[in-house]
Amino acid sequence: MVDKRLLLAQKLRKKDPSNLKMVIGFDGFVDEIIHVIDKRMDSENYSRIDTIDAFAKRIEKASGLSTNIELQPINKKIGGNGPIMCNALSKHNSSITYIGSLGFPTIDDVFSTMEDNVKLYSIANIGHTDALEFFDGKLLLGKMTSLNNVTYENLIKSVGLEKLVEILSEVNLFATVNWSMLPHMTNMWKEILINVIPLLPRREKKPYFFVDLADPEKRENSDIKEALELLKEFSDYFFVVLGLNKKEAYDIANVLELFDSASLENMQVSMEDLNVALYECLKIESIVIHPLDRSSTVIKNVYVEELGPYIAKPKLTTGAGDNFNAGFMLGLLLGLKPKEALLTGMATSGYYVRNAKSPNYRELVYFIEEWALGNI
Repeated sequence: MVDKRLLLAQKLRKKDPSNLKMVIGFDGFVDEIIHVIDKRMDSENYSRIDTIDAFAKRIEKASGLSTNIELQPINKKIGGNGPIMCNALSKHNSSITYIGSLGFPTIDDVFSTMEDNVKLYSIANIGHTDALEFFDGKLLLGKMTSLNNVTYENLIKSVGLEKLVEILSEVNLFATVNWSMLPHMTNMWKEILINVIPLLPRREKKPYFFVDLADPEKRENSDIKEALELLKEFSDYFFVVLGLNKKEAYDIANVLELFDSASLENMQVSMEDLNVALYECLKIESIVIHPLDRSSTVIKNVYVEELGPYIAKPKLTTGAGDNFNAGFMLGLLLGLKPKEALLTGMATSGYYVRNAKSPNYRELVYFIEEWALGNI
C-alpha cells in the first residue's frame, strides 16, 4: 500500500497555488531571536539554557536577591502572526495583500524581504518581540503599544473602502490573526461586518476566513466570548476556520466551560473530545488544533487527526504555528481532504523548524516525500 504522504505529494504536484488570492492582517512585528546563556566559555562560545523549566529555576533562585542573565541575540526577522503566515504562503507565488502594523509613516526595512507577489499596506507602527528560544518552547516578550493604532479607521485611511471591497471580492482567503494583541480587532470585525461584507458579491464557493486568537489567556473572558460569538456572523459569506495550538484550545474550552476545570487544567481531555466540543459550541465550519507532535480538525462534523514530523531540537520555533496555519489553509485552498491539509500544515511547520525558513512549493513537496521515506 502506497504511503498516504507519497500520494499527497503526487496530488500536490498537480496543483497550482499561483492562482490563489489572499488578504492577511493585521499585526506586524520585528522578532529578535534570542538564546539565554547558561555558561560562557569565551567571547565566541557559550552553552544555552535549554529548557523553559531550567530558565524558570534560574529566575526562582534570584527571588529576594538579584541575578544577571545574559541574552545572546541571534538574528532579527519578520515577526507577528500575520506577516509570518503571509511570508509562508507567499513562497507559493500566490497573490497576497498584507495589511498591518508594518511601520509608519514608512514601512520598516525588515519587511523588504517579503516576496514580490505581496502587496503591503501599513496602518500603524511596528511592534517588537524578544523571542527567547528553548528546545521545549519559547517565551515571547512583546512591546506593542503601537498596535493600539490598528483600528478600522486607520484601515480605511490606508487602504480605502472601495479598494478593500475590491480585493476582498476576489480573495480565496481572508485571514485576520493575533486577535489577543490587537485590542481593537473585535471592533474591526464588527465594522467589517457592517460596512464591508454587505458590499461583497455572493459567490458559489465561499472563500475562507481564517482566525488565530494567538494565546488569549491575558484577555478578559468576556472579551474572548464576544470575539468568538462574532465568528459565526462571518459564516454567511465565508467558510470560517479557527486555528488553535494545544494550550489555546484548552484555555478556550475553559472560558466556554465545556469541561470541568480540573480536567482542562491537567490536560486530561482528549484531543478529539476537545476539538469536537469546541466545534459544536462555536458553530463555525472548522476548528483546527495543532499540538507539537500532531494536529486535528473537525470539518462537516467529521473529526480527523494526524501525527507530524516531530523534532526534539528544532533550529527555530518562533513562527512554527503560523507556518502550520499557512500550510493547513494552503491544503484547504487547493481542495485537499482535511487529513491531507493537516499533513500539509505539519510538513510546512516541520520544514520551517528544521531550516529556520518557510518552504517554497517544490521544497514542501520534497519534504513530504522525504518524511514518507523516513529520511527526516
